[in-house]
Amino acid sequence: MMNKDLVKQILVEQNQNFLRKETGVTRGVLANVSKKAALPHVHVITGMRRSGKSTLFRQIVKQLFRDQGIFYVNFEDERFLGFKAQEFNIIHESLIELFGEQKVFFIDEAQNVEGFELFVRRLSEQGNKFYLTGSNANLLSREISSRLTGRHIDTNLQPFSYLEYLSFRKIKPEKNDIYITEKRALLQKMFNEYLSMGGMPEYLKYKDDEILIRIYEDIVAKDIAIRYKITNVFQLKQLYQLLISNFSTRFSFRSLMQQSGIRSNNTIKNYIEYLENSNFGKVINKFDHSPKKLINSPKKLYITDHAFIPKISTKLTKDFGRTLENIVFCSLTGENEVFYFSDKNECDFIAIDNAKKVQTIQVCYDLNDQNRKREIAGLTEAMDYFQLADGLILTMGQEEEILTGNHKIKVIPVWKWLVCSGIEAANYSN
Repeated sequence: MMNKDLVKQILVEQNQNFLRKETGVTRGVLANVSKKAALPHVHVITGMRRSGKSTLFRQIVKQLFRDQGIFYVNFEDERFLGFKAQEFNIIHESLIELFGEQKVFFIDEAQNVEGFELFVRRLSEQGNKFYLTGSNANLLSREISSRLTGRHIDTNLQPFSYLEYLSFRKIKPEKNDIYITEKRALLQKMFNEYLSMGGMPEYLKYKDDEILIRIYEDIVAKDIAIRYKITNVFQLKQLYQLLISNFSTRFSFRSLMQQSGIRSNNTIKNYIEYLENSNFGKVINKFDHSPKKLINSPKKLYITDHAFIPKISTKLTKDFGRTLENIVFCSLTGENEVFYFSDKNECDFIAIDNAKKVQTIQVCYDLNDQNRKREIAGLTEAMDYFQLADGLILTMGQEEEILTGNHKIKVIPVWKWLVCSGIEAANYSN
């Protein structure tokens, strides 16, 4: 059992450091978190390591609670290593003795304590409000769901979006900026930076490649190998390097068996699931109305932040077209279920929102004479399948409108699409 004086020392240090922490770039999800603050449900915030979950906590505490009336505990602290759920009362008593009786708990990396959900359930039923963070989406949600069925809310935090990157660079675009030459040029320049630098907050601050490499190594070692008791870590890393080197391209479990040397289909499935659970990447399926065909179809992997790709990939040159596609995918995942479409031709994304509204989106770095017919054919094929009159081709810089048969296709730069859709979403949230 932990010594109570040591517990108090840790809690005082953690709370002081937490309240001193800069609030940073206001995250897009903060508006939705604020809207749900009055609900009694446990609010679970998941996201990849170092994507800004603790900073989001700081923003919630400042905006919603004015830095008062809350308890904060961080179980990423190595001094809590080996802490057991049965000892939660020691923490609760210590918090009350130090800070008085409070009804709102903020707990970082809660899943590091086995059985944490029992304590959360007990105090939640007594009228306390909980905000939890965790790097492992499946583990956290599974444990919460098993004990708090229907009584929790999930929010996934990604690295900076393009709009958040602009905020990091002290730029706040207005909708009409896309029509003003100087501001349009600035937005294009900033997108070129974002295409190269990505959105990991700490990396953007210090610009040291070692930061990204260390985050990835920690994900593989701590969030995957140790958590799932994997002994052949070399084999695990080889598979991940293969997948990351070929992000956004189709693969099957059988093809990965042949390329990786891993002989078990289930092992490969599990390894990929663990990578998704860590929030490092997301696998999508080919669209199909048949659940069986959907599951068995070739898949694609996209990376949560594209800045990791050149640090891990075996490819010697950057593929900016596929990176552009990765950025578009990450912008779609928040409010949509995303697939790719393939028949005679291929369409990069089918995005279906909560209202079952379907978007067909093709991503092409440069629409030219060599690929124009193919890109349009893939998009119109998907539009016909879903009986849509409008489609979208996102490019690096081109802009036009294509009329072909009964189809109207807008061709616009990715940066412009991100700015306009981001501002519209922010206005809707407010």
